[in-house]
Amino acid sequence: MTNGGPIIRVQALRKVFRVGDVDVEALRGVDLSVNKGDFVAIVGPSGSGKSTLFHILGGLTAPTSGSVSIDGTDLATLSENGRTRVRGSKVGFVFQKYNLLPTLSARDNIAIALDIAGKATEPDASFQDVLRFLGIEHRLDHKPRAMSGGEQQRVAIARAIVNQPAILLADEPTGNLDTASSDAVLALLRDLNQRMGQTILMITHNPEAAAYANRTVKMRDGRIVS
Repeated sequence: MTNGGPIIRVQALRKVFRVGDVDVEALRGVDLSVNKGDFVAIVGPSGSGKSTLFHILGGLTAPTSGSVSIDGTDLATLSENGRTRVRGSKVGFVFQKYNLLPTLSARDNIAIALDIAGKATEPDASFQDVLRFLGIEHRLDHKPRAMSGGEQQRVAIARAIVNQPAILLADEPTGNLDTASSDAVLALLRDLNQRMGQTILMITHNPEAAAYANRTVKMRDGRIVS
């Protein structure tokens, strides 16, 4: 579902890494526009630049040159502290390995995102509907070791969207899941997009996963090829 203008704008984006005495171009002039309410899958082989693009869009690293705008904020002009603020307010992350703290309950893992953003440590009442939508409202007092991989990833998704981010960045979100759990998580992301209007950008090497998105962007050798 696309229901607005561009929420991500990338223009002439380059990223060069220094490896020993050699400069390695990870991104070579990438242009990309993602509309509010869109669900975009970025696909490509290892080394295509998709993970580098993910890290720049999330404010995790700075580009060498070019411009990156997230919900009207130009990341390329920000300091590290500025990018940290954007990560807390405008971007939600879902990773392949869940990244849940093993000593904390699901409830407390979700609350950490609120704390980092400087908000109350209890989600507002409306978020209870999201927890029911995710199917984890009855698992909030359990720790990760007592949950299946699919349940842990649902908790990770809840943590990613509790601050109502402008965009949700998902990096191989089903890479550690079996087929049934993968399908369930991907269907959930699609529902988040369609029912709640959440803008999602997903990195994947799996064409079956990419099929859940409503648009696919292919990368190769640091460029978008289609």
